[in-house]
Amino acid sequence: MTEPLHILVTGASRGIGAEIVKALAGHRVVGHSSAGGDGRIAAELADPEGATALWWEAMGRLDGRIDVLVNNAGVFEPAPLGSSDAEWEAHWERTLRINLRAAADLCRLAVLHFRERGSGGRIVNVASRAAFRGDSPDHWHYAASKGGMVAMTKSIARAYAGEGIYAFTVAPGFTVTGMVEEYVASRGGLAALGELPLGRPATADEAAETVRWLATDAPASATGAVIDVNGASFVR
Repeated sequence: MTEPLHILVTGASRGIGAEIVKALAGHRVVGHSSAGGDGRIAAELADPEGATALWWEAMGRLDGRIDVLVNNAGVFEPAPLGSSDAEWEAHWERTLRINLRAAADLCRLAVLHFRERGSGGRIVNVASRAAFRGDSPDHWHYAASKGGMVAMTKSIARAYAGEGIYAFTVAPGFTVTGMVEEYVASRGGLAALGELPLGRPATADEAAETVRWLATDAPASATGAVIDVNGASFVR
């Protein structure tokens, strides 16, 4: 039997993140959430030092070895155009810090670790279809953060593929998770969300299975790929 991989998953308390942990059963998985609990590492990614603290705590729990990093943590909070200047700046700072900057810090630490070990590794970043089609008038910052994540992942893939370091992106559309329930309700329910050729949003376990495949089984030549999980609601 192949030796279990050592895997860090951020944003693992609910929704896609919780399903990712389930999908990776059989491997040594350390999850993260801002509050911790149920064996997860507590780390606040809105804190500029949070991602680094999380990495080293995970390294300690995984005996000094991480083979796969899954960046799933994210926030989807509005930044209305009519916000005060201070509110606008705060919304952008928080979203970019959690969705992009913390992921970048973890990716950097992962690449350094993979290179030091000399045995390669994998990064799977969970972005969004918003990276390609944009989002609502209140969510410029969310779309920008996810677009940045896609570009960052491609850069990592191009830079380090020759060293056995592979990077992939999963881009879900509307997904049945707690993260979007409030937004769906605010837009008038599923019927108001636009064309859904599949007849429903994607489910969290579908996104998680895509992450599992990229983290464990996808061929090396797939590095740099973005896999959409949106039921053909947005086709590139």
